[in-house]
Amino acid sequence: MKYNRVLTIQDISCLGQCSMTVALPILSACGQETCIIPSAVLSTHTGGFSFPTIRDTSMDIPAIRAHWEKEAVCFDAIYTGYLGTKEQIADVANVFDTMLRPGGKIIVDPAMADHGKLYSGFDMVYAQAMTELCKKADVILPNLTESCLMTGCEYKESYDEAYIHDVLKKLHDMGMKTVVLTGIGYVPGETGVVLSDGHGQWHYRHQKLARSYHGTGDIYASAFVGSWIGGKTMEEAVKIAADYACECIKATIGDESHWYGTKFESVLGKLIDMLK
Repeated sequence: MKYNRVLTIQDISCLGQCSMTVALPILSACGQETCIIPSAVLSTHTGGFSFPTIRDTSMDIPAIRAHWEKEAVCFDAIYTGYLGTKEQIADVANVFDTMLRPGGKIIVDPAMADHGKLYSGFDMVYAQAMTELCKKADVILPNLTESCLMTGCEYKESYDEAYIHDVLKKLHDMGMKTVVLTGIGYVPGETGVVLSDGHGQWHYRHQKLARSYHGTGDIYASAFVGSWIGGKTMEEAVKIAADYACECIKATIGDESHWYGTKFESVLGKLIDMLK
């Protein structure tokens, strides 16, 4: 695997196995030097816990960037996850413009919505700002809800390949380069990932498991970034990330006390084996 310096910008949920607490170990397991800028610090994630404590770290983003510029720091790749405000999105865009090495890659997970609606605290002004950030990326990793919000397409729970093709075409027409569209399946019991570069599409299909867990999208995105930046082809990275996310779910099913995330740490060895 190629050794790169990767920056990830997203929140830290101190308990809950999502966002930065999965990105850092997964990228490291993929053999990448991983640097971080926290967009916020939460006591827990919001998926089932009572309302967490939240520390907004917006003011730290430009300060960290300014310090790094003095130190001539730059990155081979920048990967973003959950960003709390449209002001943070603007600061992150500045990081893209000043901190990326020539030929470096930008990967954006527009973590803002699911199941047909925006996350709590977000509105369409935020969604528009995230859309503009996605246009700067080499690769975006939206789910169907996020794709529909960015394109204005009607969100559907049931769909066919023609509908997905139309959503992807609209994303490319807006200026998105490569799209890795997650959670797409056309038959019962199946889901998968559609990779589209504006010229062609490839659908990696796999079993839809009986349980879902908070943080699996972050696990997928982190494993994809680590695999791709490390030298795997785009198709290989799509498959590795999907297979690893499934392994994380399988490792957790049956333990009802572990409802708040997956036991991704216990199967990091399998991710490392997939990369060999």
